[in-house]
Parts: sequence; structure tokens; C-alpha cells
Amino acid sequence: MNNLQTFYRSREWETLTHVVRNERTADDGLLYCEHCGKPIVREYDAICHHMIALTDTNVNDATISLNPDNIQVVHHKCHNQIHSKLSWDINSKQVYLVWGCPLAGKTTYVQDVMIEGDLIIDVDSIWQALSGLDRYVKPGRLTGVVLDVRDHLIDLVRTRKGKWRNAYVIGSYPIRAERERLIKRLGAREIFIAVSGAEALRRASQLQDKRAFVDYQKFILEWQEKFTPPPTIEI
Repeated sequence: MNNLQTFYRSREWETLTHVVRNERTADDGLLYCEHCGKPIVREYDAICHHMIALTDTNVNDATISLNPDNIQVVHHKCHNQIHSKLSWDINSKQVYLVWGCPLAGKTTYVQDVMIEGDLIIDVDSIWQALSGLDRYVKPGRLTGVVLDVRDHLIDLVRTRKGKWRNAYVIGSYPIRAERERLIKRLGAREIFIAVSGAEALRRASQLQDKRAFVDYQKFILEWQEKFTPPPTIEI
């Protein structure tokens, strides 16, 4: 038996979304948003939306939760716009773990899809706010404080504190076991922002602060060494 927090991590749901996306890919090889009609360029930007909203009452009714006819494939931003028009309650809250290599574009993606009133927990932004320094400059003596603030905010998400509708937890999280523990703890859906190591290093080379460039070179290479990919979905 699932609840709303476990359903989106279930094998049945992951398999169904994979099948639906494949079946709705057009002859030109593109997947089109069923809300705005524009192509969904990035795979991680495709959200499967239930037209009949899921609740703890109907989530285990497969004719609703696992019915392809009840699902639209939409942009993440369109998904947020759809839900912003619905009445608010605690069950309507969505949590997303947005992860990937340093400088992959995680924060940029969230800024593109968020709507007013969403909660964003971004460790780079916390560093910047607490240090008063430029983004990506991270003095080591603040590490403990920064991580404590991040962990406190994550715990507020876990308890669904506040009236936000969407919460985004942004981080690198290269190790699968660590990601899965956090996803389970938060009842989150994961979004992997994929980028090649070469591209991440190129972006690091363009940072204005050369100390940040050296640090991020190290962060990127360490991330690649630790990285364990998401499990593949077998149909």
C-alpha cells in the first residue's frame, strides 16, 4: 500500500511514466507538452501530471493513479502553473531533489520552473547569504554553520512546515544510497541534471574568481569519482 509520499518512488509509477513518455513521443522524435503544446527539450523537464489529482484516498486505486488516460505529460513549469490554480492543502505539496554534478545547471533549472511562493534550499545560495562573499567562494570556517542551516531547512520540508506548494532541495548528491535515503525521508521526486564532466570543467574555467575555479575543479573531479547513476528502468 502506498501513500502520496511513497507512490512517486514506486516501481509501478516509474515504469508507467517511462512507457507513457515513449508512447507519446511524436514521429519527429520530440515529446510535446500536453499543456502548452511546445516541445519538451530536456528529458528531466517532462512531468507526468494526474488530471484527477491524487489523494491518500485514491492513490492505491490503479484506475486513477496508474491509468495512462489520467496522465498528461507536461513541462515542469507548466505542471507548477496547473497546480497553482488548484486549492491548497498539505497533500498538494511537492518536494523535488534536484541533483547532479557541480555547475551542471541545477539552480538555473529550478529558477526557470519555480513559481512565487516555492521553497528553494540551495547550499550555494546559503553559502553566499551567510558569508557575504561572491557565489562559489566558500570559506572553510563557515562549513559547519552552512550545513547546519541546510539541514534545518531540509527538516522543515520533511515536516511540511509552512504554506509552500513546491520545495526544491538542490545539491550534488553523487552517491545513490545517500540520495535514496534523502528521497525516502522527504517523500521527494528526483530530478537528475545531467552534464558531461568536460562541460562542467569548462564552466568552472569561466568563473571569475580563480580560487573558485581551483576549488570547483576539485569538486567536479571528486563528484565524478563518487558518482553512482540512477537505476535503469526495465520494462
